[in-house]
Amino acid sequence: MDINSTLNVLTSAYDQFVPDNPTLPYFELGWRYMTDNYSKFAIATYGSILLHEIVYFGLCLPGFLSQFLYLARSYKIQGQRETFEKQWMCMKRLIFNHVFIQIPLIAGTYYFTILMDIPYDWERLPRWYSVLGRCFCCAVIEDTWHYFFHRLLHHRRVYKYIHKVHHHFQVPFGLVAEYAHPLETLILGGGFFFGILFFANHVFFLWAWMFFRLLETIDVHSGYDFPFNPLHLIPGYAGARWHDFHHMNFNGNYSSTFVWWDKLFGTDHQYKEYLSKKELGVAFPEKKDD
Repeated sequence: MDINSTLNVLTSAYDQFVPDNPTLPYFELGWRYMTDNYSKFAIATYGSILLHEIVYFGLCLPGFLSQFLYLARSYKIQGQRETFEKQWMCMKRLIFNHVFIQIPLIAGTYYFTILMDIPYDWERLPRWYSVLGRCFCCAVIEDTWHYFFHRLLHHRRVYKYIHKVHHHFQVPFGLVAEYAHPLETLILGGGFFFGILFFANHVFFLWAWMFFRLLETIDVHSGYDFPFNPLHLIPGYAGARWHDFHHMNFNGNYSSTFVWWDKLFGTDHQYKEYLSKKELGVAFPEKKDD
């Protein structure tokens, strides 16, 4: 029995204990309208592209607006912000990456769903807790992939050719999440796709996983550590302070979502030193990019 079949059996057994969602009828109407009026190709291709762009720039917007809000300044991790010139430079590369890399990759969603026989219909749409569980499993896989390949990209023989582009911003902000060399986008992006080979059971799940991954990476690049962030309810979640240190220090804290791999291999030791010195009021030595 494959992973999807096993999970389907488990979630079916759990259905009787979960109350119905009162908004489900409205969601069903919208989903059925979409599947009745648009082809699978249009849903998987144009729907996925539209969702990616709306979610990415929509989630970046609160962080962008926060730099103008006095009350948000106390939650800014490094205190200062990047200049608007640098933010515009980031936007220009993002447009290039989205048009020539992200969108062509997303355009392959339809062919992936056909190859993997992934359904679109309402009847087989997974329950919310199944989607959350599968997203968590994909996040664990992506985080593992990201840790080892990210660490490899920091090797002195390859760093200046690829990953140095992403580290152009020592003070990160939301848009920086996908600001990268095209090769880095392909290399680190592999972790996003690897998990869905095992856990994708519906096109809705593909969209949910894309939403979560964008939410997570924009959060850790936001430059802000707001209280009551619901993402911190996820066990082992790293968060903005964890990754902000990676941009400030250029090394350590290589994981994307969780802290486990860094703790296991000791690549968080500089972060621990930084926190200790900060608590004692001792300055941490400023690092320069090589």
